[in-house]
Amino acid sequence: MARLHEFQGKLLLQQAKIAVPQGRVASTPDEARAIAQELGRPVMVKAQAWVTGRASVGGIKKAATPDQAAAAAEAMLGMKVKGFTVDRVLVEEQLEIAREFYAGVIVDDRAQAPLVMFSSVGGTGIEEIAAAHPDKVASVHADIESGLQDYQARNLVRRTGIGGRLQRDLGTLLVRLYNVARTYEARAAEINPLVQTADGKLYAADCRVTVDDYAVFRHKDLGIEIAREYDRPPTELERIAYAVEANDYRGTFYFIQMASDFEKGDGYVGFHGAGGGGSMMSMDAVLRQGYKLATFVDTSGNPPASKVYRAARIILAVGPIDGYFGSGSGVASQEQFHSARGLVKAFLEEHLSVPAVIRLGGNAEDKAVEILERVNDYIPATVEGYKKDDSPDFCAARLDALIKAGELRDVPPPQPRPKPQKPYSFETVTGGTVTFDHAICATCESKVCVKECARQILSLNDEGLPILNITREEAAKGRCVECLACEVECLLHGAGGGTIHLPIPGLDEA
Repeated sequence: MARLHEFQGKLLLQQAKIAVPQGRVASTPDEARAIAQELGRPVMVKAQAWVTGRASVGGIKKAATPDQAAAAAEAMLGMKVKGFTVDRVLVEEQLEIAREFYAGVIVDDRAQAPLVMFSSVGGTGIEEIAAAHPDKVASVHADIESGLQDYQARNLVRRTGIGGRLQRDLGTLLVRLYNVARTYEARAAEINPLVQTADGKLYAADCRVTVDDYAVFRHKDLGIEIAREYDRPPTELERIAYAVEANDYRGTFYFIQMASDFEKGDGYVGFHGAGGGGSMMSMDAVLRQGYKLATFVDTSGNPPASKVYRAARIILAVGPIDGYFGSGSGVASQEQFHSARGLVKAFLEEHLSVPAVIRLGGNAEDKAVEILERVNDYIPATVEGYKKDDSPDFCAARLDALIKAGELRDVPPPQPRPKPQKPYSFETVTGGTVTFDHAICATCESKVCVKECARQILSLNDEGLPILNITREEAAKGRCVECLACEVECLLHGAGGGTIHLPIPGLDEA
């Protein structure tokens, strides 16, 4: 989920005619002072961070004067709040609160419907409220087609013991909150506390809005940088990885950087899973060996070899890891040799110098392991491939043994490829470039690139050289699925005339 800052969520509520305290966001103490002067009354200064419990760490302060607001902002800006570096504060008017409530709309995956909740008690998490005051909490599932009706919202409020005009006003607010959640395809839209002031008005004193990952592209106006719910700003590698995912719909690439600023020997492993449940089991196996995770990555859902390649390159860029561990569910239906080729290309380019243990269980696993282990002829570190019958714990133990052995082969790094003498090139769907040097291809006996091409879009011309049997335009639109056979298989079983350049914006330029 992509979480919005409090000030962003309040803008959406305000557009839906839900009242919020007057104020705006500041990024310097002077801006905070100016906002407080404009409001002309005591203010709240609130650190903008995607975490709960800000008040307990000094992230929410009252300020009676503009100078106090500036001082509060100065104390908060740059502070670390549960790993989040604060770069903005919200300065808004203080409210004279008479009563607090909770209102929320959350997607209920089990019911496959939005769940609307209301509590006549607010201020803490809804779970704590429900446990302490079960009679003060009510909920109802809304029909996804007809939405939340006025009578349903009023009845929800009535069930918590509230009647009269307040029941009507709260019901109207709940409908508006539901409409915000529906409009922006939120997984959750919560107001806590929803407050009633001494003059009887209702305000959203705080809010939390998270947008569904897969809906972010429809809401560019929200300015969401990455469709992930972090408790901190994304790292540069997370930005790079998300750009890969956002621009390639084939399969899934989920990347979280778990650590930074570590040294060789600190026990960090680059973790690369495939499939949610299997990835969690494999992650636990690594942790049981006493290692820590530098990354948590999932490439699943039948990703192309190119996506696995880019994932591996980004993992290897995270820092001086001690090993690389890849393991997923073990029952994957897609051909595992695609993932193997992606890993091999990355290991070759990075001249892998840390041991890697890769468990590629599933369809065509024998071929996948053979491809993986052939790379040992070209890199210093050892790569071991395993299949579905090899348990994650066994594979993690093998990685531990390889790390402790610390053995590296004396293999020189790859030399820059010479300029092709007779190039034949075409573009791919993610901006890659496939090039065959026909001067080298003429010496190849296996023609393995044509045999192993996933979509059979290559054939031999009258001179026995590989060319497209479709148009270049068709290849660039996706007919070339970037299976990487034209480079990896060409290196392992051919003459080495085929290469593919796959750009990774932000990483290649670093």
